[in-house]
Amino acid sequence: MKITASLVLAAVLALSSAPANATVLDLSTMTCKQFVDGGDDTIKMVLVWMDGWYKGDSDEAIIDTDVFTANAKKFGTYCGKNPTISIVNAAEAVLGK
Repeated sequence: MKITASLVLAAVLALSSAPANATVLDLSTMTCKQFVDGGDDTIKMVLVWMDGWYKGDSDEAIIDTDVFTANAKKFGTYCGKNPTISIVNAAEAVLGK
């Protein structure tokens, strides 16, 4: 099974910035409001997860920071306008293929 760079980066971010009292993020139930209010660490982890999720196993293990930043801005704008929608549905609306 191919491990993308996004997944590796997510693991590194999660391990290096996780607080001493670990937090479980259920991305399937997280709303856009929770995402926006979650703080820098939560926002970073969700964005990296989203990048890897939408690349899938078939894409190159490359992070294009210009594309990543553009997608993050689109996602943040969408979530800001739709605070009650789940982040999974927001990601599908913004990045769905």
